[in-house]
Amino acid sequence: MTISVKICGIERIESLNTAIEHGADYIGFVFYPPSPRNLTLKKAKKLISRVPEHITKVGLFVDPTNSEINNILKDTNLDLIQLHGYESPTRVLDLKDQAQLPIIKAIKLADNKDLETAKNYYDVADYLLFDAKAPTNLLNALPGGNAISFDWKLLKDAKIPLPWMLAGGLIAENIIEAIEASGADIVDVSSGVEINPGVKDPNLIKKFLTIAKAI
Repeated sequence: MTISVKICGIERIESLNTAIEHGADYIGFVFYPPSPRNLTLKKAKKLISRVPEHITKVGLFVDPTNSEINNILKDTNLDLIQLHGYESPTRVLDLKDQAQLPIIKAIKLADNKDLETAKNYYDVADYLLFDAKAPTNLLNALPGGNAISFDWKLLKDAKIPLPWMLAGGLIAENIIEAIEASGADIVDVSSGVEINPGVKDPNLIKKFLTIAKAI
């Protein structure tokens, strides 16, 4: 099984170059002001313009307005939109029509009940991304990138009719276990390759990609 990898929350040229050099398949750029990974449009344009055609460029948004999507898309050539908030299936369809791009819808998991909610998006999203649901007692929790994981076995026998990605608490040291437990063939990492919130470490990016690509 070949593993595809998304490095999300890229914020510097050095991190971007490392991700490209070591085989990232998707690179994510965050457009969510409360996040430490948030990019200005000026910085995003500079980074996105350097991504080769063979790598999929993903823009991450959280409950965006139409104008927020339009402001980014008019000056960047993103390939995918990732919705990481509480967007309803109807809203996903609206944004898909607005952006004229495929959509990744994030589903936050803690148990099987949460997994059931994914079914509402089977007919409207192009990909699903399964991330850990933040516990209610986690201070300053973000919609994603909280460095916490869930029970990967929840996904092992799930019959999901869309391509899907595994996220949440992944690091180089647990990526093999996570893939074996979940059956994922696309993984997404953000905080797991950072030295501080929002600050990627090229050495950690290289290590993660090297291990994932060797599976």
